Amino acid sequence: MSNKVLIPSDGPDDWKRFLAQPDLQWATGYSARTLANAWEAAHGLPPEIATLTEAAFGKGELLFAIPEHKTALPGGRRESQSDVFLLVRHEAVLATYTIEEKVDEPFGPTVGEWLVGASQGKNERLRYLCDLLGLSEVPSDVHYQLLHRTASALIEAERFDAKLAGMIVHSFSPENRWREAFDRFAEILGLTPEEGEPITLSVPSNKKLMLGWASGPQEFRSA
Repeated sequence: MSNKVLIPSDGPDDWKRFLAQPDLQWATGYSARTLANAWEAAHGLPPEIATLTEAAFGKGELLFAIPEHKTALPGGRRESQSDVFLLVRHEAVLATYTIEEKVDEPFGPTVGEWLVGASQGKNERLRYLCDLLGLSEVPSDVHYQLLHRTASALIEAERFDAKLAGMIVHSFSPENRWREAFDRFAEILGLTPEEGEPITLSVPSNKKLMLGWASGPQEFRSA
């Protein structure tokens, strides 16, 4: 973020201005508008998100949420842009979360596709992400977006001196489209996801990391 002054939202339409292409991305049934309506209606953590975070780390209080939050990464100028960034207090412990919103959109290129003709910067970035997550390498079929979005939660945990971090896919697809990509990502971290349950692990920074898949109500797709 270039300006560190945060202005409270008055409703879902306030989220539109943070999009890269507002006129294209702000449409009924698409993820950006669906997300804004779901989060504004919750007046806090949406129930499906709260269920996951509480199961992982205990009852939590949302301190603030930032739409389209950018986290700087090494090896280039392009940041990781989370659909929503959260700071949550669990009892006396802080947690940072990055939220990846999905309706029917895929997770973008796989690591193998992203590395085609890779620059030195890309290789530097991949090494950095692997080190954060405690991975020696990443299989080519894993989706790059899941890798850097999860790493962003850990980077923000360092900034806020939080002991906990999490990456949650907030899906509004009735078929849970692209769930297999999430499961594959969890697999390389040595985890086996179960429907509706968070999964946790410790990472090299000694922080506790959780991953989760939350299914949102379909009513927000038509809002």
